[in-house]
Amino acid sequence: MSTEVAPFDPARPYRLSPSVAVRPESFGALLYDYGTRRLSFLKTPALVRVVSALANHPDIPTALAAAEISDNDRPEYLAALAGLAATGTIAARTGA
Repeated sequence: MSTEVAPFDPARPYRLSPSVAVRPESFGALLYDYGTRRLSFLKTPALVRVVSALANHPDIPTALAAAEISDNDRPEYLAALAGLAATGTIAARTGA
């Protein structure tokens, strides 16, 4: 049984998966996926801002800009978001 996840594409719109709950913490946040029972950590408040606001932006670069992530830091954030997409924590949005 395979659950294939589409490759991460920063040009697409994303959102936090509906099965994931976010619990803010001083270091960032804990994420709990009720579907997979996976616990994840967001290690910076800035990453929490990005993930929490994904649904409000048309693509990943716009979400990073809105969270004031510098150009120098973007590769690190893109890698973190790609990892979250690979586990289904964030998912590409479809439709308008």
